[in-house]
Amino acid sequence: MYRSRLDQSLDKHTLDYVSSVSDDSEIAIYDIVGSQAHAIMLYENKILNISETKKILSALEKLKKEKLITADAEDIHELIESLVVKKIGLKAGGKMHTARSRNDQVALDLRMKIRDDINTLCACVADLISTLVSVAEKHTNTAMPLYTHLQQAQIGTFSHYLLSYADALFRDMDRLYVTYGRINESPLGAGPVGGTSIPIDRNSTAKMLGFKGIVENSIDATSGRDVVAEYVSDVAILMTNLSRIAEDLVIWSTSEFSFVELSDRFSSPSSVMPQKKNPDILELTRGKAARVVGNLVAVLTTVKGLASGYGRDLQEIKPSVFSSSRIAISALVVLNSMFATLKVNDQKMRRVAGSGYLIALDIAESLVNEGMPFRTAHKIVGQLVQTAHESSKSLSQLTLSDVKKSLKGKEMEPRKLLKIISLIDISTSLRNRTSRGSSGTSEQKRMVQDRKAKIQAYRSGMAKRSAEVSTSLQNLSSKVATLVK
Repeated sequence: MYRSRLDQSLDKHTLDYVSSVSDDSEIAIYDIVGSQAHAIMLYENKILNISETKKILSALEKLKKEKLITADAEDIHELIESLVVKKIGLKAGGKMHTARSRNDQVALDLRMKIRDDINTLCACVADLISTLVSVAEKHTNTAMPLYTHLQQAQIGTFSHYLLSYADALFRDMDRLYVTYGRINESPLGAGPVGGTSIPIDRNSTAKMLGFKGIVENSIDATSGRDVVAEYVSDVAILMTNLSRIAEDLVIWSTSEFSFVELSDRFSSPSSVMPQKKNPDILELTRGKAARVVGNLVAVLTTVKGLASGYGRDLQEIKPSVFSSSRIAISALVVLNSMFATLKVNDQKMRRVAGSGYLIALDIAESLVNEGMPFRTAHKIVGQLVQTAHESSKSLSQLTLSDVKKSLKGKEMEPRKLLKIISLIDISTSLRNRTSRGSSGTSEQKRMVQDRKAKIQAYRSGMAKRSAEVSTSLQNLSSKVATLVK
């Protein structure tokens, strides 16, 4: 259809090679709606008459309900235009592409698709955060070890881990939330690269399609893909965080840890070993995160060497965008359901937390509160741990003789140190941990309430954005219905 300059058609293998129709099914509806807005704008600016406008809008409206045939088309834009021309003839149908190009069309469709995907992703992230906070609220007193280098470090709570995930996801949502503002600008009407001499109104189509404004520079509008790369980057970071969450749960669900147990709905058996209950869903989350990171690399590698102006290389970005959205949305939905059904072995967690030397820092800080330099306290408690380790005791089991041995050469009363040790256990450790954002019990309760309020604020903002777009598109639909009567 577009081969006016060329006197031969592409052969089948070449057409298959260059065609993006199979990937374009996800943006077909956006191309139709964008074409309707463009046609109405042309009518309002007296570039189309009422009869032509009715025919074009009516044909596009019918295409929304049809299964689009993909044979012999290079892309969805050519396909839709050719189907409109087939329905209403070239005299009217041949005018629907006036004052635009495939270059600004695909940029429009991609932005509309990403805009919707961001809203969906933000809603899914919000749901997962809500579930995490809800589970955390039930476990503000569930003691467990906190780890550094995968070695036991301090006593904490299961809620503290869950809230750390929630806070990382808040940042993911915020990145998407901010990217939405840059995505939500219309490139339509920029033409192939340098605009048009036809008197169109780009702001009119932008408003009809729910955009906050336009990508003003026509070169930037048609060839800029930095915001697309930004979106895929946001999704890649999100999936990286989900992968880290999955890794924790894979470890904690092992027989060696037994901190948590996945519901059977989110586990897989072995084909050979009858006893196995494998965390395949979590492992696949790690694997799918790698695919999204690969998509980001593909996008960045595509755009890094392109000169100004549209290049067909950009066609190859679309599958990476669509794939990233699908993977992230499905991962969020599955992990949300998995956390909602997660069994927590709070007794095992508490037993492990009390079996090591996790109160060591609490003892050192108690000595600091008595006026001792921290480095001196660190040395004394280090010796206490060494003595306990050599005698296969916990710190709370140390005797006066053990303490005297550890204090050799130190100016401190052994009985006083033994008294300090006897006063510190899991409960006092969590009760005394009051620094802002710590794993202390009081901070857990405060942070749970804070995150509840925060998620509601985000939900309100998301609802407002979705309503703005929905209202604009409903108004557009009403205009179409009025004009095709």
